[in-house]
Amino acid sequence: MNILMMTNTYLPHVGGVARSVDAFTNELRRLDNRVVVVAPEYEKDNKDETDVIRIPAVQHFNGSDFSAIIPIPGFLEAHLRDFKPDIVHSHHPFLIGSTAVRVATKQRVPLVYTQHTMFEQYTHYVPIDVPRMKQFVVSLCTGYANMAEQVIAPSNSIADILKKRGVKRPIETIPTGVFVKEFEQGDGDAVRASEHIPQQAFVVGHVGRLAPEKNLDFLSEAVALFLQDEPEAHFLIVGYGPSEKKMRDFFARQRQDRVHFLGKQYGQNLINAYHAMDVFAFSSKSETQGLVLTEAMAAGVPAVALDASGVRDVVQDKKNGYLLYDEQVDSFAKALKEMCHLSSQARESFIEEAKKTAENFSMHNCASKINTIYERLIKNHVPETHRDESVWSKSIEQVKTEWELLSNLTSAVGNALQEKKS
Repeated sequence: MNILMMTNTYLPHVGGVARSVDAFTNELRRLDNRVVVVAPEYEKDNKDETDVIRIPAVQHFNGSDFSAIIPIPGFLEAHLRDFKPDIVHSHHPFLIGSTAVRVATKQRVPLVYTQHTMFEQYTHYVPIDVPRMKQFVVSLCTGYANMAEQVIAPSNSIADILKKRGVKRPIETIPTGVFVKEFEQGDGDAVRASEHIPQQAFVVGHVGRLAPEKNLDFLSEAVALFLQDEPEAHFLIVGYGPSEKKMRDFFARQRQDRVHFLGKQYGQNLINAYHAMDVFAFSSKSETQGLVLTEAMAAGVPAVALDASGVRDVVQDKKNGYLLYDEQVDSFAKALKEMCHLSSQARESFIEEAKKTAENFSMHNCASKINTIYERLIKNHVPETHRDESVWSKSIEQVKTEWELLSNLTSAVGNALQEKKS
């Protein structure tokens, strides 16, 4: 098959969607498919990459670590002259996602959409973050999903949410898989040595984008409280993003010298970092799956996490970790403390359960499932001369209208305040 993957985030960006697209792309290629990825350009693109079409993009959109594509008429069409897709898989409902709809329609092939992200949790990246904007984003995503022939949800909890929101298209739950065998072996001792962490110390770990939607203020407070009670424990943070400075400043004010920022890590270095941890701490409530949770468990690291969509599909309370149903700093710190003081037998049980959980997320199994879906869709596809874009267009117009109203209001208030000052 010729598969066209279209995404707003891709390597070298570090994040769940970028890593998911990369993992599925590599595994689908191993299944003898040709996969072409369409993604924004970044400041440090890999110039030697194969079958990746980079779209010109604005870097660090609105102060974030995202790149926003610049629509150039005919740009993608020119690059696709020698590649005729059998199927188009969109990973976002906007920007490149809009282009994916047009490509699938023009090529007369099926459109698949994966709901990777709860986008209403990300409206803080736009200048005006209000409840109505969140609702428009939900409507936007729902309308987009109903234009696809198949919707993929990374977890059952997300599939349930999509159905409740009005998605009528078939939904299949396929998580982003983990290469379990690769995560089984790692040199955690080397990471500890490089960070001057004693080999016998209890290490709380975290991996992910360091961004506001990951609820990192809460995580920082909870871990700081835990570290106060456990003077021999350490905190190991892997990742980067706009919240890194805020986290560093917070722990500096706490006078904590047992907090270690490793920055972004790939491949074996990332696996080694997981193996340096005794427990994985996760407080995000914006996940559709929580890929890092399954990676940690593949490395034999149990988790302490807040109950949320995606997370509850992985963390089983008192089996492979602790799943907390109340968002309280002291409760989270207490759970970390309990994990720290487990008996050897109890710890081993948590580790074994974590590894068993990871086996359910084998990358090979997940890619095989999506490959089968592609084949079925292509076989049964009846080409459409057009798609019903009425809901999509209406949502876009609503957002534009609301944006203009709010922008005008903000401008008026700003002008009034300036006049009052003068």
